[in-house]
Amino acid sequence: MRARIAELSLTLDGRQRLTLELRGDFREEYDRLKDHELEVALKKYRRRRSLSANAYFWALCGKLAEATGQPREMIYRSCVQDIGRNSVAVTLEERASLAFREIWESRGLGWLTDTAPSEAPGYVDVIAYYGSSVYDTKQMSQLIDHVAQDCRAVGIDTATPEELAGMAENWRNPYENSDL
Repeated sequence: MRARIAELSLTLDGRQRLTLELRGDFREEYDRLKDHELEVALKKYRRRRSLSANAYFWALCGKLAEATGQPREMIYRSCVQDIGRNSVAVTLEERASLAFREIWESRGLGWLTDTAPSEAPGYVDVIAYYGSSVYDTKQMSQLIDHVAQDCRAVGIDTATPEELAGMAENWRNPYENSDL
């Protein structure tokens, strides 16, 4: 649920009280949760990528696959690994890393892992890449820019960089710099 912090205050006994303005109806959840201790996680809202952005990306992957003879899924996976800011690195026991990688990669085509030797004996460093299904608009824009550059390199017409920038502008969160 989207929200905006309305106020932070201190109670007389020194506890902090956070007040949120919610964009949605929370009354049923409130009734269900009001008498329980909760775990709370707040993070800055980012609008997810649009389906039209996803469709444009896959259209470019298809054109590039046709021109190069590579499977479009391989092109997608390569782009995911190349854009940056879309992975997490963990150090795991070698045996545990196999199970972790299998579970991570079962989430979808773009959920990839790479491994490298760790400094600790019996351990490996695993880089786990997130698939584009969870990308925000900035990451999706980077993914499209990447495949568009590859397309232009082999002579495939794409939207111009200016048109791509305009598309990216339309994907941005309209509430980012405004009041709720």
